[in-house]
Amino acid sequence: MISSEHSREAGWTFVETIIVIAIILILTATVGFVAFRGIANANSAAARSQIDTFSTALNSYLVDNRRYPSQEQGLDALWARPATEPLPPNWSGPYLERPVPQDPWGNEYEYTAPGPEGLPFGIRSLGADGLQGGEGQDADILSWEN
Repeated sequence: MISSEHSREAGWTFVETIIVIAIILILTATVGFVAFRGIANANSAAARSQIDTFSTALNSYLVDNRRYPSQEQGLDALWARPATEPLPPNWSGPYLERPVPQDPWGNEYEYTAPGPEGLPFGIRSLGADGLQGGEGQDADILSWEN
């Protein structure tokens, strides 16, 4: 027969179980917060990388056609030959490996030609909120800023 002293020491008490669950929840929340922050940084880096890829493709388009696509033709001119004026005389695309994607938050990139500050073009991602301006992950990512 097992003594009553031994049976009390054999298992976990209710309070000990609650403490262990609380510690696990705190650790899980901490890891989740760090992972969420990492995802936000990765999205911004991905948008910056895509904008750099578009800039390189636009410069190749310029070399072939002596001009950048018009604002109306947009970034799609890097994937498919434009059918609107001004027609590119020496289009030898596609200049991208796949059709123009949306930004990491599911929004369209904005292409302007001519671009701001006297630049030939500008490309903008509106960030996580899809609105102009913002801070943190909602901040715009602009081709004309580092």
